[in-house]
Amino acid sequence: MNPAELSKTLADETRARIALLVAREKELCVCDLTCALDEIQPKISRHLALLRESGLLADRRQGQWVYYRLHPELPTWVSEILHTMLNANSDWLAENCQRLCAMADRPVRCC
Repeated sequence: MNPAELSKTLADETRARIALLVAREKELCVCDLTCALDEIQPKISRHLALLRESGLLADRRQGQWVYYRLHPELPTWVSEILHTMLNANSDWLAENCQRLCAMADRPVRCC
């Protein structure tokens, strides 16, 4: 991944919010993100596919759930940028985080 690719990937507000929420929570599933972003599942899934294709996110299946996390082989500079963005923009994500925290019936992760 190079700076232009990262910028293009995060240029969409929904993808930027997804990336930062995943960076904050370490791992989220589609239902977590639909609740946090108050968006429909097909829209979230489409953005997750683009984030996965760009190499920013990785996924894993656990039963009926698919969990997304930052790709473990991301260059250090990309991880640092994401965490800097996250730390500097907590107000921007506050409503999304509140929705996520208030979500009932969140899937339980085994690991």
